[in-house]
Amino acid sequence: MGHGHHHHHGHDHHHGHDHEAESRPLPAAMDVNVPDSELSPDQLSRRSMLRRAGLLGAGVAGASVLAGTGAAAAGSLLGDDSGASGGGRGGSGRLLWLAGDHHIHTQYSSDGKYRVVDQVRQGARHGLDWMVITDHGSVNHSRIGVEKVNPDIRAARDQFDETLVFQGLEWNIPAAEHATVFVHPGDNEVSVLKQFETDYDGAVRNATGSTPQNEALAISGLNFLAEQVQRRKVRDAVMFAHHPSRKGIDSPHEIRGWRDAQPRIALGMEGAPGHQAAGIPAPHGPGGGRGYYDSSPGSGSFPGYPAESYRTWGGFDWMTATVGGLWDSLLAEGKPWWITANSDSHSVYGDVAVRPEGTDFNGNGYHDAPVYGGPAMDLEAGDYWPGQYSRTHVGAAGFSYAAVMDGLRAGRVWVDHGGLISGLNAQLRGGGQSVTLGGSLSVRRGTDVTLTLEIALANGPNWAQFVPKLARVDVIRGEVTGPVSDKDVFHTPDTRVAKSFEVNKSTGSVTLEYRLGRVDRPFFLRVRGTDGNRTQVGLNGAAVDPNGPALDVLGDADPWRDLWFYSNPVWVLPR
Repeated sequence: MGHGHHHHHGHDHHHGHDHEAESRPLPAAMDVNVPDSELSPDQLSRRSMLRRAGLLGAGVAGASVLAGTGAAAAGSLLGDDSGASGGGRGGSGRLLWLAGDHHIHTQYSSDGKYRVVDQVRQGARHGLDWMVITDHGSVNHSRIGVEKVNPDIRAARDQFDETLVFQGLEWNIPAAEHATVFVHPGDNEVSVLKQFETDYDGAVRNATGSTPQNEALAISGLNFLAEQVQRRKVRDAVMFAHHPSRKGIDSPHEIRGWRDAQPRIALGMEGAPGHQAAGIPAPHGPGGGRGYYDSSPGSGSFPGYPAESYRTWGGFDWMTATVGGLWDSLLAEGKPWWITANSDSHSVYGDVAVRPEGTDFNGNGYHDAPVYGGPAMDLEAGDYWPGQYSRTHVGAAGFSYAAVMDGLRAGRVWVDHGGLISGLNAQLRGGGQSVTLGGSLSVRRGTDVTLTLEIALANGPNWAQFVPKLARVDVIRGEVTGPVSDKDVFHTPDTRVAKSFEVNKSTGSVTLEYRLGRVDRPFFLRVRGTDGNRTQVGLNGAAVDPNGPALDVLGDADPWRDLWFYSNPVWVLPR
């Protein structure tokens, strides 16, 4: 970028890797030392967006740069020495909140069509700072695609130097659904991903059935990734499960198994799946289920899941959307498991580009580049461009690949749909300490604790050309009950909406304060917000969730008319 202005920040080195070797300058749009006159039109538009949200400049308390402090994350909450700590920085750490998407397909997927540069350009245009290219694991991809996509990814890194572009893949988890796996860029990114896919992909290994042997192969794959990091083949590697409730084949014990085997690698799941445009009613859209969540139990499905789990709720996966449900049951164990929201972009709603006829995907490992397809917009496609609808915001200690991966691991993450809000600063304070999302506040019993939320409201029209309005914010509180004996449990007692705030304001920012009083036992808090358009009583009853997200109806679930944001949790641990 040629501006030589580096953002210095403290960083602990408890990983034992040289993580900051490639710390980069701030993107020019975020760097207040770069005058407007030096910005490109795209950078200027990004800066205007940040400015409108109050996220730019010296006075920021609440968003793109936050006075956040990431205390040790939850891996060691309950004497669990899994080592999944999020890297505590003291109260001086300032965070950049970087928007991204870790689930994106290209012409190197059998069902994809866009070039890497198309997806990265669109993501950057829609305000993303980081992206992961995740083409489908398959025999063909492991043989050809994983190598052939790499030069395209490297070229995109050079062309879009203000966007971090990771190489990953969509892993067919043996015995389960899909997942993002990605690594820190470096000399061995291709060889590590290729070996991982060849040896541990369910489709490649013919290991998709729900058997104990296949479940064990999934764990071996996570162990392999951990070993590559340990041997310094790659600096870092992470996994996030995709659309976990779509087919009901990610059983609770499998999710716990991944997390417990490698808590520094298996970090979480999509709280909201991609394919959100699939819910737009016909004839204006595909008329399906948001996320293509339109199936019913199959032979490999976990028998305990209810019928409602096969649909999205306000666009979010049932595991995340149900208060006191599966996600909360994981958090109640005091162990980290984070949520994200992504595009899963294959074919974009309303686009006019088509896959050319006669391309030899099996021979080449990719489809030929898309071509302009004439006047007909594709209203059957179920996807959006990266950043057009779903965004995952990561609190990073700097603008680097390592900082994004560290922020994801620490759970400094919140997600939104449709630009419902533009910034979130959550601070849990007590006993002279403060932690943000993903952190745990360890205080003496009887300490007074307060949660403060600073929310930057929508900062302009979203892609659908309206300014979303935040109507309500809910704080969900759950008691920490410790490790479970039954690994297939997906309920937790004593978790409910503890506080709701009506938001009677549509511009600028709001500050909400929830006083928790003197704390005497461990609990977690998480936050969600809504435009208030569609709500219903949650699955566990009105006493638990009086105004939760509504079950999405197949064929009539316009994603723009039902917007939510969700945060990852914070814990309070009295001692």
